[in-house]
Parts: sequence; C-alpha cells; structure tokens
Amino acid sequence: MNESLSTQQARKLALLSQRVPPKNQAGPAVAATLAAIEHLGYIQIDTISVIQRAHHHTLWNRNPRYKASQLDQLLTDKKVFEYWSHAAAYLPFRDYRFSLPRKHALATGEQNHWYERDEQMMKLVLKRIATEGPLMAKDFEHTGKRVGEWKTKPAKRALEYLFMQGDLMIPCRQNFHKVYDLTERVLPAGIDTTLPSPEQYARFLITGYLRANGLGQASEMAYLLSGTKPLVSATLQDMLSAGELLHLRIGDQLYFALPSALELLSKPLARRKLKILSPFDNLLIQRKRMKALFGFDYLIECYVPEPKRRYGYFSLPILWDGKLVARMDCKTERSESLLHINHLALEPSVLKTEALLVALQKELGSFMQFNHCRKLQLHKTTPAKIKPALQVLLNSGATHKSPGAGRFPSDPDMDSKELDQN
Repeated sequence: MNESLSTQQARKLALLSQRVPPKNQAGPAVAATLAAIEHLGYIQIDTISVIQRAHHHTLWNRNPRYKASQLDQLLTDKKVFEYWSHAAAYLPFRDYRFSLPRKHALATGEQNHWYERDEQMMKLVLKRIATEGPLMAKDFEHTGKRVGEWKTKPAKRALEYLFMQGDLMIPCRQNFHKVYDLTERVLPAGIDTTLPSPEQYARFLITGYLRANGLGQASEMAYLLSGTKPLVSATLQDMLSAGELLHLRIGDQLYFALPSALELLSKPLARRKLKILSPFDNLLIQRKRMKALFGFDYLIECYVPEPKRRYGYFSLPILWDGKLVARMDCKTERSESLLHINHLALEPSVLKTEALLVALQKELGSFMQFNHCRKLQLHKTTPAKIKPALQVLLNSGATHKSPGAGRFPSDPDMDSKELDQN
C-alpha cells in the first residue's frame, strides 16, 4: 500500500510520534519519564554540561515535570539500564533481551570492539569485582603505559570490553563516573535473557523505530548498528508484503510506516508551543533525516575550532510551528544562576519573527528553571536587528529588570487553545 504525504504532514507525523511538544500528562511524574524512555526506545547519554546534560534535556522535553532524580530512581528500581544504542544510552529493561545480539557478537568475536581484547586483564578485573563488589575505573591503579587516542588505562579498557560484551553492567554513576558490577547482580528478577533470532531482532528495530519516529527508511533504522542494514532491509520487504507496513511517498522519497501511523495525522499538534531541544534529542540525532524532512542543516560545533564556528559551541535547535526555526548557543554560569544566550540565530525561512520571539520568551522561563537559573543575559542575535525586540520581551517578562538580563517565572501549562489541526 502506498500513500503520498506532503512535507508538512510528514513533519507532523514525525513530531507527534516523537511526542514533542508534549501533551499534558496525568499520573506520577516518574511514570511519565519511564513512559517516554519506553516509547522512544533509548535516551542518548552525553558528557557535555554547559547546560543540563542531553539525557536530562531530552526527557524534560517529553515530560515537563521531569527531574534528574527520576532517572536515578528508575535505575535503582531496575526499570532502565545503561548500554549502547547507536551511542551510549539509557534503555528500558523491558527491551533488555534486544541488547544481547551486540553483546553476543562482541563476546564471540563476530564484531570488533574499538579496544583490543586483553584476556588476562579482563579476568583480573572481573575477579576483583566479583570479590569486592561494584567498582569504578579509578579503583584500579595503573603505573604502566597508557595507549590509544585517549591514553586509556588497560583496566579501563578491560572494564569497557566486559561491559560491552555483557559480563558487567552499570547500575549507577557517581559524579557521572561509571560504577561497574556483575551483570547477574544487576539484572531484575524474571528478566528475559533469551537471545532473539535475527528476524526477531530486525522486527524489534523496525517497529521500535517506526513507533517512535512515525516514518523511516532502512538506513535510519540501522543507524550506526554495524552489520544490521541488510537484515533490516530484507525484513522490511517481508513485512511490507505481509501488509504489516505501508509505504509513504514524500516528494521523491519512499518511507516505511506502521499502518496505524496515518491515524496520528487527525490528532492536534501544539504548533504554538516552542521547545528548545538538545543536539542529541531523538528527534534530530540523525542529521541527514532532519535535512530531508525539515530542511534543517545542523552541525554541532563543539568539535569545530572556535574561529570556524558559525553558531556557537553548543547550539540548541528550536522547534516551533511544526518546524525547526532557529538555533541558540547557551551556557549556564552556575555560580551566578545565570543563563547566557551567546547567540540566537534564526533560520532564513522564518517569516513570523515577532510571534516566534514571543513564544521563545514564554518558553525561556521554563528552560531557565530546568537549568536552575534565575537570570538571563542575551549577547548576540542573527539577524542583529531582532536583538532589541527580544530584549524588550525578556525585560517585560522579568520580575527584576536590568539591561541585558532578566528573571523569569516558570512557564504556565500549555492550554488547549494552543492546539491546531494542521
């Protein structure tokens, strides 16, 4: 079955599937956080902390009541675990068995790790943890030569290898440092540990991706999952022939979708609700997809030499009106409870500038609260002519006004009049 969608419909389908902007939610906040992780399939972990780290940021954008302690609680309650998706991530324990194909491939040598195996060191590390209990890399002294790009300790490499092949897990972190323990001491009782067949694994990748993203192509479903694309492509065709999937044509591109996906298009999208996204948000982690669907060409510039940066060290994509309309380079000065907007850059296609700035001013209150900031300072905008207008809005929303800075109340809940059917 083939259906044709407009680009605007495809974007709406992707956003509703990603559940951003979020809808009002009932029940305990921690349950909403777990529901977000289970729906999305994973939340990428990142170490950059110029603002709240990416995993917290992504969850906050799906659950406005999110607090970092909820993720800690879910780890303690063994509802989520840390492993590898396309990158380091938190995953729902519900899906634990589907982490086993990668672990099995590494343990059997079918797939290579980025470190070489050091069997002797791995045995020593495993024995110490079995005897002493959970340990961190710093608990292993090292006086010899460090090797590799990051000059990694041999014990650290052994820990990572044992973790990746499934002998160790990370039950928690301390000050963001990984704590390692034996897998059998971390797994919850009754968890399914059977290795899925290749077809089961491919179906899991396909249905999980489409549930969370609305529509997709084989390359997107196998993104950075070594050796899986041929299996995913073959299974997609089998599922399409069996009527379990449909084809969607957007322009000259074909995408796959679940049959239920089109029902989402009748649901409202909160177009007037602006969201400030993480560069590692599930919506836009695949840059090629975002350029194709949203016309948004994004590059994170923290790895770019400063003189060559166009937008800033850690620019945050901004979603509004069903589109990605801007990027905002931010940094928190925690000792001063101050959020710096180093550079706000609008996309050239933005026409409703005033409405966008009003929506941004409204969302900044919640964003500052999320980042534990009470004051804000605006430095640069592109185009430059919008800076005075935005500064007026920022000052008008401040309870304590000063040039270039403001304090904001928390953002009120989204109300029903912000929804539209387009």
